[in-house]
Amino acid sequence: MDNIDLEVAAQWLSAGLRCELVTVLKTWGSSPRPPGSMLALCEDGRVIGSVSGGCIEDDLMERARREGLSRAQPAIVTYGMTAGEAYRFGLPCGGTIALAMEPLSAHSRIGELLQRVQAGELLARHLDLRTGDVTLGPALPGQSLQVSDAALVTLHGPRWRLLIIGAGQLSRFVAQIAQGMDYAVTLCDPREKYRNAWRVPGVELATGMPDDVVRAMRLDARSAVMALTHDPKLDDMVLMEALRSDAFYVGAIGSRLNNQRRRERLAEHFGLTAGQLDKLHGPIGLYIGSKTPPEIAISILAELTAVKNAVALPRAMRIAEAKADAGLTPGGETGALAGGEKPV
Repeated sequence: MDNIDLEVAAQWLSAGLRCELVTVLKTWGSSPRPPGSMLALCEDGRVIGSVSGGCIEDDLMERARREGLSRAQPAIVTYGMTAGEAYRFGLPCGGTIALAMEPLSAHSRIGELLQRVQAGELLARHLDLRTGDVTLGPALPGQSLQVSDAALVTLHGPRWRLLIIGAGQLSRFVAQIAQGMDYAVTLCDPREKYRNAWRVPGVELATGMPDDVVRAMRLDARSAVMALTHDPKLDDMVLMEALRSDAFYVGAIGSRLNNQRRRERLAEHFGLTAGQLDKLHGPIGLYIGSKTPPEIAISILAELTAVKNAVALPRAMRIAEAKADAGLTPGGETGALAGGEKPV
């Protein structure tokens, strides 16, 4: 669940309303939402967040309106055990979802959780499923949801961040889609003529030089950077700083030949090591035949998501390898190619 959603739950509690936090514990077969997905449910039937494609939410809202929320302790509720129930709730054949239903109160420590997350902490929230007791403690960046018969441990922290360099058309589509993926997006472009015509609501606009912006943002393991200007003077500046940071993803637009020249410049003129250059994704994106800016944005964010989720991509999905296998020379590409590649 987004921390913004938890803020809504905290507002319900402050208003004296009963509410519950619902968490997907486990799924069997196909299911619309993965373990760890959350929603907050108010006694008046309102919900924020999601645990399914909508039908389970509808049932939870109807039950809340009809029966109210009266649980005093956490409970486990399962949907989809029978074929009829799976059909009713829109679950695929054999799909089953187990949910933790946690009544919220002042003892749930939601307010403290939000304050610490807003201060930049990455936290593990430990819920005792038998007593409802909650403890908060530091979490590791790679830590994931933990479920047992006795406890549920969920992870909460600062939003994933994306820094985009270059206020172009492609950047607009990348920013819009990334916001839908719950990234806090910052757009940096010191060129006034570009940024004056660039508007995406909800995106922070930085006008400083890219290397200064990277240092000011203090990129961490929940940060990603994309250099999308096609201007080496700007792209190289951000890459020399981003590749030295803890950012989990750093990518740059350009053809295979331009990316090879970029790597040589970064090593020769900026002193980046082979290990730091190995972090650079370029040509950026996945090889999906994308040609238009929206398609290229999808290919870029698909690669970002794979890296974020530690998914090893096959050779046929990586642009440089796929084009080499197809016999295309680095300088022979024509047209608007996948992953942001352009003719040299």
